[in-house]
Amino acid sequence: MVSLNVLTAVCICYGAFLFLIAFAAERAGRQGRSGWLKAPMVYTLSLSVYCTAWTFYGAVGYAARSGLEYLTIYIGPSLVMIGWVVGLRKILRIGRSQRVTSVADLISSRFGKSNLLAVAVTLIAVVGTTPYIALQLQSVTQSFAIFAAPEGPGAVADTQSLALWVAAGLAAFTVLFGTRNLDANERHHGVVIAIAVEAVVKLCALLAVGIFTVWGIGGGLEETLARIDAHAALGQWQMDNGRWSGLIFLSAAALLCLPRMFQVLVVENEDERHLRTASWAFPAYMIAMSLFVMPIAVAGLTLLPEGSNPDMFVLTLPLSEGQSGLAVFSFIGGFSSATSMVIVAAIALSTMVSNHIVMPIWLKMQPGQGAMVSGDVRHVVISARRVSIIGVLFLGYLYYRLSGGGTALAAIGLISFSGVAQFLVPMLGGIFWRGATRVGALAGLATGFAVWLWCLFLPSFGDGVVLSQAVLAEGPLGFGWLRPQALFGISGLDPLVHGVLWSILLNALVFTLGSLLSFPSPMERLQGAQFVNVFQHSGTPRSWSGGTAQSEDLLIMAQRLLGAREAQALFQDEAGRQGVKGVLPEPSADFLLRLERELSGSVGAATAHAMVSQIVGRAAVSVEDLLAVADETAQIMEYSSQLEAKSAELVRTARQLRQANETLTQISHQKDAFLSQISHELRTPMTSIRAFSEILRDTPEMTAAQKARYGGIIHDEALRLTRLLDDLLDLSVLENGQVQLALAPVRLSEVLERAIDATRSDGAEMVIHRDRIAEGALVETDADRLTQVFINLIANARKYCDAPRPELRIAVSAEGAAWRIDFIDNGSGVPRDQQAVIFEKFARVGEQKAGGAGLGLAICREILARLGGSIAYLPGQGGAAFRVSVPRRSAKAAR
Repeated sequence: MVSLNVLTAVCICYGAFLFLIAFAAERAGRQGRSGWLKAPMVYTLSLSVYCTAWTFYGAVGYAARSGLEYLTIYIGPSLVMIGWVVGLRKILRIGRSQRVTSVADLISSRFGKSNLLAVAVTLIAVVGTTPYIALQLQSVTQSFAIFAAPEGPGAVADTQSLALWVAAGLAAFTVLFGTRNLDANERHHGVVIAIAVEAVVKLCALLAVGIFTVWGIGGGLEETLARIDAHAALGQWQMDNGRWSGLIFLSAAALLCLPRMFQVLVVENEDERHLRTASWAFPAYMIAMSLFVMPIAVAGLTLLPEGSNPDMFVLTLPLSEGQSGLAVFSFIGGFSSATSMVIVAAIALSTMVSNHIVMPIWLKMQPGQGAMVSGDVRHVVISARRVSIIGVLFLGYLYYRLSGGGTALAAIGLISFSGVAQFLVPMLGGIFWRGATRVGALAGLATGFAVWLWCLFLPSFGDGVVLSQAVLAEGPLGFGWLRPQALFGISGLDPLVHGVLWSILLNALVFTLGSLLSFPSPMERLQGAQFVNVFQHSGTPRSWSGGTAQSEDLLIMAQRLLGAREAQALFQDEAGRQGVKGVLPEPSADFLLRLERELSGSVGAATAHAMVSQIVGRAAVSVEDLLAVADETAQIMEYSSQLEAKSAELVRTARQLRQANETLTQISHQKDAFLSQISHELRTPMTSIRAFSEILRDTPEMTAAQKARYGGIIHDEALRLTRLLDDLLDLSVLENGQVQLALAPVRLSEVLERAIDATRSDGAEMVIHRDRIAEGALVETDADRLTQVFINLIANARKYCDAPRPELRIAVSAEGAAWRIDFIDNGSGVPRDQQAVIFEKFARVGEQKAGGAGLGLAICREILARLGGSIAYLPGQGGAAFRVSVPRRSAKAAR
């Protein structure tokens, strides 16, 4: 027989082994050698935290008492993993895009990042999980008692204090490897790999006991099956359809609602593609865990003395046959089942408590802006999580001692879990129904939890402990329809099924009615659209308004949460993105959203939102954001009556309309000026031509010199008139697409030389700076048309540059499949109010210097459009700056 001291030493050695594995995994993760830690099978094995000591030991006891009903605890999650992969993938995508840290964070984020809702979920989770932790402590102490019994009553009594030592050891392990990183969204590689190892250990232990039972003491497979048939024939194992359905529903909900399962399923997930492996490997794992449950249960009932505890058959069967080594191995399997559940549950609950209870209270206690006070917020958060871990484990130990570790503890397991299952309604309703609201979620959750307390939790303490026998039999104050186990007069149901049915049903009903009768805020609506349509809009963010945010205040807050190095790296990266020198970027909407996302990994989405709001002042949801994540028709209908929600967009639209109206007014003025100028330009040469031609006709005695002078004036005015008409005709041909292009390879230097030579006599002399090497670029274009563009730009520079010493810089550079030619002078440039219309065909810049009709730049734009290029004005260059882009190889032709 193995002594208690030896068993304790085995536990210590096994704990040290897990410490070493977790430490090695953490070190590998920090050094970037975490590839093997991110394997799909590691993720799958971490899901085995579902199989606790209650499953390892209790499944056999369950089978001994209720037959095949034990299968319900495996069927539920298997159905979810096999048949609902799309839904699980949706939850994983939401968790990644929203940086969700817990089930409370998921629900609160969906409903406008409501911290009140997060607090409610957290409190329910703590109440529902504490009995489970007590269950694990009981299983460990009972297994010790099995080994210690032969050593006498004193040894058994000593094991009662063992639960405290087990809780303390688990607290130390969880604090060491569960709070190393402040970012709760960051993976706990040490914890995950330790859970994966424990999954293998408990599976091998249970399989070893099963193989020994069937072929070692059962006489082989045929005799074992015959023994099972004989017990089933006694009629003691009846299948209750209602209870089976209720238990399958609860076990299926466990995969989503239990804080420990949400932690490994969503928070610790590295890649949502791992679900492909987990969808078949995890059900296969549970099949292997359940494979020998019935043979062990029947063997225990047949071979062990009457009155033996069925929950301990996995240990007592090997011990009864003298197989101490196998019994120790089985003990280690049960120990692994218990410790893995307690560790993950403590991490999940501590994150929820610190993020949604401790941090909000701490922020409210701070004067002014809580994020700005002296002191390290990072230290507060980590300390809160560590204290929460210790507190959660102490509550489990306290519950174990107060309950006395009796059989009632196993019964409270399912009852407490049915309380946590209340999360299923707001969770599924939130990710599939965009109309769900925070009011509905709070009301439904409160209703379901209250019904659970009345129908299941309070009666579980027994007659007269909390509720009197009269209340249980007749209802409070004689209202029989309020009897805890016969609510609304419906009796005859299994108490567990009755409580689950009414709590979930009323939860869902109130949730639906509350959502229909209330209207979601813009934040709720946006979050709802992102959750429901996560695959289409997982990257579409909510926007912030700038408020009164200062970058210095934001940096101080970030340093105290993320650490100085991480926060400064984040701010430097954002400054680089914005093109801002230094480490303080502008507090733009995109940056505020990015900062909130980073902080949410440390303190949760609701608290992060509150902390940023304290500094920024407010958040805004624009119509563009809503339209990007919601159905357009439904959005317009729902928000048509909400003038406040659209006021920002209306102001923005009105401003755009004013700008468009100003542009149209400018164009109208330019058009009037153009018509006036055209009439003037046409009348002036025509008047000169007519006047001097009449003089020549009516003055025959005119000398030859006079005739030559007047004839020259008539010729010059006719040329001027011809140029004006040519411009009008040229623009009309270009706009109608009737121009014929002569495309051929030509060097930019040749075109520029022709343009510069053609403009030397225009206006004042100007110094032109060129790069002859870059101008050697070869383009396929219409050289005459491109020369016309360059002539216009150089002539404008000569005409309008008002610098004392006019200079023009011509720069050629490559941009993809095009060449850029920049013309930049050193004058005062084009006035800001005229930059939007300078390419219109009625526009003229510098009215006092303009000698033309304002068609030059319009012609340039049309020519380049036909050549497959473009022309644009470059503001902020110190003078007038135009950029011409022409393709290296043109496929343009006249259309």
